[in-house]
Amino acid sequence: MSKAEIGIIGGSGLYSMNGLTDIHEVQLETPFGAPSDAYVLGTLSGRKVAFLARHGRGHRLLPTELNFRANIHGFKQLGVERILSVSAVGSLKEEHKPTEFVIPDQFYDRTKQRVSTFFGEGIVAHIAFGDPICPELAGIVARAGAAAGVVTKSGGTYVCMEGPQFSTKAESNTYRAHGFDLVGMTNLQEAKLAREAEICYVTIAMVTDYDCWHPGHDSVTVEQIVAVLNKNAENAASVVREAVALLPAGRGCKCGQALAMAIMTAPSAIPEATRVKLDLLVGKYLGQKAGA
Repeated sequence: MSKAEIGIIGGSGLYSMNGLTDIHEVQLETPFGAPSDAYVLGTLSGRKVAFLARHGRGHRLLPTELNFRANIHGFKQLGVERILSVSAVGSLKEEHKPTEFVIPDQFYDRTKQRVSTFFGEGIVAHIAFGDPICPELAGIVARAGAAAGVVTKSGGTYVCMEGPQFSTKAESNTYRAHGFDLVGMTNLQEAKLAREAEICYVTIAMVTDYDCWHPGHDSVTVEQIVAVLNKNAENAASVVREAVALLPAGRGCKCGQALAMAIMTAPSAIPEATRVKLDLLVGKYLGQKAGA
């Protein structure tokens, strides 16, 4: 199996990663089904990376249709320890302008139909999720944004909504009343599952437009949105390249031990089929290798 140390998830507008060399694709199957697309493996800024188009190349999958568990488990199978997740978002504040990037440090869940955990089927785990973004990774991305000459702001709350429809004005204004910064449809489940998989995770939120609260929202054309998406994709590739180059070899955060105190179920009570299914995630904590 080919390996990678850094994962990159491309959102709307970013369906490939410029600058990758030594490219080859890997189709993976996971205990949770098939990921969104093949993983594109290669070298970027001297590091081994794996790129995944979140919605599939050609943008074929709705946010609710995404197999988040398979996507994150696939990265784990490849040996990935850090994920840079690029995502198109709407802005809930005048200060976050189209083409700017934000690195949120909090999420607010408005989803209804998502599976957001690897656990169940006889095993219970409760990870700490008060700080859902890896602080070490977030700091590096902020430095990368500055190095790439892209306006990149640190902090803020990302509201994760179900979609695929955008917000009503009532919803948008409610989010603003709570002081939230951004609205999107995908990143919360990725963050939860990455933490359960003990993978560092950060969102690079690319602002495409103002949400429908803004008085100028109705005058925005499809052509303008596409132009911003294209510019954001170009900037995202630059920021990701800089971030990969800046990442230290080892991790200094706690993400790699997220499950150490989280598993509540006694090993003897876990069904063998579940132990086998989750062996990549929990095997090191349960002692004897599953199926042995």
